[in-house]
Amino acid sequence: MTRPDPALSAPLSAAEVRAFSERRPGPGLVRAASHFGAILATGALIWWVSGRYGLLLALPLMLLQGFFIAFLFMALHEAAHRTVFTSRRANLALGHLSGFLIVFPYEYYQLFHWDHHRYTQDPERDPELVSASIPRSDTRLAIAYTGIVQLVNRIRLHLRHALTGRVRAPWVPEKKRGRVVAEVRLYMAGYLALIAGSVAFGSGLLLWVWAVPLVLGQLFLRPYLYAEHTGCEHTRSAYENTRTTYTAALVRWFAWNMPYHVEHHAYPSVPFHALPALNTVISGRIRHPGRGYRAVTRQTWAWFRAARGGRA
Repeated sequence: MTRPDPALSAPLSAAEVRAFSERRPGPGLVRAASHFGAILATGALIWWVSGRYGLLLALPLMLLQGFFIAFLFMALHEAAHRTVFTSRRANLALGHLSGFLIVFPYEYYQLFHWDHHRYTQDPERDPELVSASIPRSDTRLAIAYTGIVQLVNRIRLHLRHALTGRVRAPWVPEKKRGRVVAEVRLYMAGYLALIAGSVAFGSGLLLWVWAVPLVLGQLFLRPYLYAEHTGCEHTRSAYENTRTTYTAALVRWFAWNMPYHVEHHAYPSVPFHALPALNTVISGRIRHPGRGYRAVTRQTWAWFRAARGGRA
């Protein structure tokens, strides 16, 4: 791939960064309402179709619901940056609601993600690299792309935090470990209450409109997440260590514009709604432009295979 000419776009001035970083509540309200509205509407359809025609015919809807629920990761992410709303409390509410629904506690994720930004693509300090490994066979690689392993490992990690009261991750400062434990215990209490209520009422509602779709949704989320940095350079430059993927408007909408990932890493104070405009300014500097997720997934798959020497 030809390296873009840096002369095509200069770094933003401080005034331009401030202008792009303006926070407004309107876009966040619209995006959050449409995302949660899609979840509620699709959940109602799943329940109606499964009750009238059986679960088998509701499976396509569960897959669609999986996309919507798994991509609440993007709402959690934006709330962690506190760029969705002008109100800190509103960002916290969105972060905790999204984190609860995808089993990723907000406080813990925020600390994890801050270190990811500080040390992007640093194999020794980037939490995304420290907590991952290169699959040792094509079979394990295929399983990794389902996202199931990552989801199970995340649930195990948070259960360990809740049950032992200990947090050992280096990206969680000592003074915040008690808060992380308290948070995950509150989440677990909420899950137990919902399970108890479902059993008491003999209802499979939450299973079919939330739990199963969350698992299915990892099929969409994991390839998306691999596209962000896999195969990019281990440098400090966001233009080289991150990928922007050009994709369909519907994907960009429910991904909260995070396919514009170089833009986000280069200027993390810029809210999600301003990233498309920012892309028009800095696109000439992007080292790894992705042309759709199918093409990028082929690239990331090839990178993983090359990284382990192509062993099958």
